[in-house]
Order: sequence, then C-alpha cells, then structure tokens
Amino acid sequence: MGRLRVVHLVDDTTAGGVMRVLDHILTSHALSRDADHELRVVDRYGVLADRVRADAIVSHLAISWRMMPLVATLRAFHPRTPLVHVEHSYTEGFVAANVTHTRRFGLLLRTAFRLFDRTVAVSHAQGRWLESSGAVPTEKLKVIQSCVDLSGFRALAPVDRPAKIFGAIGRLDRQKGFDTLIKAFRQINRSDLALHIYGEGAEEAHLRHLAQDDPRIRFMGFASDPLNAMEAVDAVAMPSAWEAYGLVAIEAMAAGRPLLVNPVDGLVDHVTHGAILVSERSVDGWRGEILKLAEGTPPVRSVCTRQNHAFEEVFAASWNEVFRGLCSVCRGDLTTHC
Repeated sequence: MGRLRVVHLVDDTTAGGVMRVLDHILTSHALSRDADHELRVVDRYGVLADRVRADAIVSHLAISWRMMPLVATLRAFHPRTPLVHVEHSYTEGFVAANVTHTRRFGLLLRTAFRLFDRTVAVSHAQGRWLESSGAVPTEKLKVIQSCVDLSGFRALAPVDRPAKIFGAIGRLDRQKGFDTLIKAFRQINRSDLALHIYGEGAEEAHLRHLAQDDPRIRFMGFASDPLNAMEAVDAVAMPSAWEAYGLVAIEAMAAGRPLLVNPVDGLVDHVTHGAILVSERSVDGWRGEILKLAEGTPPVRSVCTRQNHAFEEVFAASWNEVFRGLCSVCRGDLTTHC
C-alpha cells in the first residue's frame, strides 16, 4: 500500500486557531508517517474549477448556505474520494448566542454534513452536541481534540505561587468574553494584580472604554509569539461565550499555568486535565475565582501541575487511524474501517 495524499481545504488563511492546527498537521513527523499532507485555499463562495488530485480530502471550511455550491461540487467531483469535514466553529454555545432561526440552521448542518463521509468534532462537548442535535449520525462522527506543538510551552518554568498577572489571549471579539473579565477585574481592589490582554479585533475600543485607563489592565496587542505571552503571565482566563475547543487552554496547561474557563462547549473538556471551571458565568463569579488564585486558595501548585498529557501523540494517533481507515474507504468499506 502506497502513501496517502491528503489535501486540506481552507477558505480563510487569517492567523488563528485553524491555521495553527493546520500548520501542526503539515509539519508533524508523526502525521507524515502514513500520509503526505497538502494545503489548498479555495474561494468559499465559488465552485471547484476542477478535480482535486488526492486519496482523501479534509475540509476545514466554514459551512454556510452561500458555501453550499462549493461543498456540492466537491462531492460531485469526487464521488469515490473520501471526504472528511472538521467542524472548527459551530457549537451549542454558538447557536445560543448567534442563531435566531434554529431549524433553518439545523437544516444547513444536516445538508452539508450529509455530503461528507466523516465529520470530525474538535472536542467531546462539541461532538455530543452534533450527535444529540441530529446534525451528524453517530457512525459518521469522530472526536479529535485540536492540537499544536506544545514542546515550547512545556519548557517554560511552571508557576508555583499565587497568581499576580492574569492573561487573556485571543481575538478582541465578543465571543471571547473579555468584557466580563475586565468588569470583574475592575471590582478587585488590589494594586498588586494585573490583567494583560493579548489580541486585536473589532471590540478593542469598547474594551478599552470598559478598562477606564486602569493602569493594572494592559492591552498588549497581537501575540506574535504565544510562548512569550504565556511566559509573562501567572494564570490564564478564558471567559468565552462559546468555544469549540480552545488551543490557548492546552498551551496554558502545558506551561503549568492555572487556567480559568467558562462552563461552555469545548472548554469543559479541559477540566479533565486540571482547568478550573468558573461555574457562575457572571462578573461576580469571575471576580471570586480570580481572587482565589491571587490568594493561593486553593494552593496554586495543586491546580497547575504541569500537564504531561500526550496531546500531540493522541492527536496524531487519532488522525492516523482515520487515514488508515481511508485506505479501506478507497476499497469501498467506509463504515467498517474509518
């Protein structure tokens, strides 16, 4: 059996989680064992001009009604080529916060996912939602938690003291919930604490207004080097309103930083590996959990034990399992082997 040629399709190459995961896939030695991976950028609102030469095609596209012609031609041009879709975006929390016509949205997901042989959820929470909502049948669903190279984060010195500098890393977008974090921080009357916000986005002016020139709250700009950002903070906060998985979470845990997360979507997955769940999704709830870490209650060492969970190994093994199954797909036995 020869090596597989796997082509990954994207419609947006903006720096972010999807491109970081793809960069990891394209450069991982463990993932190159069974397959050669290529990246192809497509026009989300166009149609394929010709057939993609590949043994398997993996979609990282942002599904929408306007994109359905592209997805339909992808299937039509490749009736026997295994098609896999990775759902990086949609979650139960996304629907609650953004979708008015839920039946129409559910129809979109069922229509699109039906054209793929497999749909990959990037967290167990997302997978449960996709299954329970009827978007993807159980037999066509696989959970592979997203991953990047964490070796640099594991090399950082872990935190073993009460947290003083709290970090928020991500787009300055309403999804990330940084407004709640700033409001909570503003209610804490301690001059020895600081909040460093890394990122750029449309919400920056609004967030700066909420900060009211508080000298403890610093806007650090885009984190071109995530390692430097992580090294500069004692704890990481993720108050997202929705989140399919959250790469910052596994980076924080690999670096031995305490991690505070909202109880939403894929963020719940990280509790298994030591994340602290902020069960009360409010300004007061976040204020209380920040103060606990700042006071060392519980002891920081007990909540930020460096996570040596083999995220990268599990990620590679899961995808290699899919690719081995795809070899069987080419022989016409998708359901049994993939």
